[in-house]
Amino acid sequence: MKHSKYLAVGSAAALVVGLAACAPTAPEPGESSAAGGPSDATLSIGTTTDVVNFNPVLGNSRTDSWVTNLMYPHLLSISDDGTKEAHVATDWGYVDDTTGYYEIRDDLTWSDGEPLTAEDVAWTLNAVKRDEAPGTFFGQLGNLETATAVSDTRVELTLTQPDSSIIDEIGFWGVVVPKHVFEPQGSIADFANDGSDGGWVGMGPFVMSDFQVGQHYTLERVEEYPLVDGGVPGPAEVVYRVYPDVNTEILALQSGEIDVIANALPPAQVEQLSSTDGIQVIEAAGLGYAHLVYNMDKPDLANALVRQALAHAVDYEAIRTVVLQGQAVSTGSSALMPVLAKYYDDSVTEYEFDPELSRSLMEEAGYTADSDGTFPLSFRLIYSLQDSVTSQWAQMVKDSAAEAGITIELQGTERNTYLSMTNEGDYDIYAGNFAIMDDPVTNFALSYLPGGAINYTRVDDPELNALIEEGMVTFDEDDKIAILREANKIVHEQVYDNIMYTQNLFFAASDEWAGFISKPSELLSIVNPLSLASAYPVE
Repeated sequence: MKHSKYLAVGSAAALVVGLAACAPTAPEPGESSAAGGPSDATLSIGTTTDVVNFNPVLGNSRTDSWVTNLMYPHLLSISDDGTKEAHVATDWGYVDDTTGYYEIRDDLTWSDGEPLTAEDVAWTLNAVKRDEAPGTFFGQLGNLETATAVSDTRVELTLTQPDSSIIDEIGFWGVVVPKHVFEPQGSIADFANDGSDGGWVGMGPFVMSDFQVGQHYTLERVEEYPLVDGGVPGPAEVVYRVYPDVNTEILALQSGEIDVIANALPPAQVEQLSSTDGIQVIEAAGLGYAHLVYNMDKPDLANALVRQALAHAVDYEAIRTVVLQGQAVSTGSSALMPVLAKYYDDSVTEYEFDPELSRSLMEEAGYTADSDGTFPLSFRLIYSLQDSVTSQWAQMVKDSAAEAGITIELQGTERNTYLSMTNEGDYDIYAGNFAIMDDPVTNFALSYLPGGAINYTRVDDPELNALIEEGMVTFDEDDKIAILREANKIVHEQVYDNIMYTQNLFFAASDEWAGFISKPSELLSIVNPLSLASAYPVE
C-alpha cells in the first residue's frame, strides 16, 4: 500500500504483558465481523465524563473522541503494533521528502448527501493550521505548509521541511470535517458544532440526534456506511450514558442498564468480571503509558536535582504490583517503551526507589530538612478522580515521597477540570497517562519541544530540541533510531518525564452483544467506529 522510500518509520511492536489475548482479530478495512446485520436495538455505553467539545478538531477528552469519532472519520486507522491501516485513505506516502499525499475512497457521503472528497481533507488541514485550533491535531501540523486537492480523491501536502512521520501521524490523529458545513462558520477553532444551528453533519456510522449534559448522548444509525460489511451499521442507536465513576458503570452493566463500559476496567475488577455471568471481558493492546510530569515553570522544579529526587522517591514496583495487580510492565523509565522494539534501549533503566538518595539529592540542591526530617517545600499533584487507577497510585506516590522528607499535596478533580488545569499549567506535578504513543519522533516533538501540545514539563532544552528536529528530517531508519535514543537519554537523565509503566487494557461488555473489534488503547478500545458499527445483539 505504501510504496515510497520516504515512508515514515517508527511502527511499534506488539506488547504482551503475560495475559492471554481475548480480543477478536480486526478485519481488513471495509470489512467487519458482524454476522447479525442491522437491528432495531439500542447499544448503551457508559462513560464517566461529559463531552467538552463537539468540534472534533478541538476535542481533548476521551468522551469527546468516543462521540465525535462516530461522526467524523480519520484518514487512517491503527493496528495493535502501532502500524497504520487504511480507513478513508486507501494509499498514502511521499512523492518526495517535502511532498506527501493521500488517496481517498470515492464512495463516501456526508449525512446530508454531499460527497466526501479530497477538498474536505485539504480544507480541514489548512483550516486547523490557519486558525491554530488547539489540540493534538494542530500539534501534528508544524511542518505543513499547505494541503491541496489535486483531484476528487487525491490530496497532496507541501511541507516546510522534510518530516518522516507527518503523513502517518496526520492520517491517524487528524479528522476530516465537511467543508460546506464548517467553512461558513468562520474560524474552525471557534465553531462549537453543538447542533444548535440545525443539527450535525457527519460521515461515520452514527450521527448525533440528542444530548443532555450529565445524562446522555444519543446517536442514530446512518443508512449507508461503506466502511462496514454490508454497508449498514448494526445498532439502530448508540447512547453514551454518563456515570460518576467506573464502579457505578460496573453496577449499571451488571443490572443491564448499559451494554458496554467505555472506560478501561480497574485491574482489580478484571478477574472478577471475567468470571461473572452475562459479562464478557475484551482485551485491547496498550500503546501508551502512565507517567508523572514535573512542571519546570515552578522554580523548585526547574532544578534537575529536585526532579531527580522526586523520581527516586517513587516505589514503581509496588505500584505495579499493588494497584495494577501485575497487569503492567516497566518501561525502564524510558519514553521509548519496550513495545517500540526497534527504538527501545535497555541501557536506560528504571529510576531506583531510594528515599535516602532522594534526601541526598535534595540536600545537594540546597534544601535542609527540619528536625522531623521534612524539607521546607511541598508540591501539588493533580490527577483525575475519574481515573481510579491513577487515584490509587497517586496516594502511594505521596506516601513514598514522605519517606524521603518530600511533601506532596494531592488534588484530585473532575476529569474536565483536570484537563483544563493541565492545559493552563496549573500544577506542580501532573499524574496521568497517554493513550497512544505510536511514533517516537512525533511523541518527542509533542512532549518535549517548546510549544509542544503535550509538553507538560514546560521543557526547552536546546540540545534535546536539536536532536528531535534532526530526527524529524531523518528518513533512514537506523540513523533515526540512534538520534532518538540519544534524545531519550537526555529526557531520562534530566527527568523531563517520569514514565512508570505500560499495560494492556481490558473492557467489559454484556455477552448479549457480539461483533466488537478491539483496537489499541482506551481511546479506541471496543468503542471505535468500526467496532460499534459491527456490533449486533445475540439472538
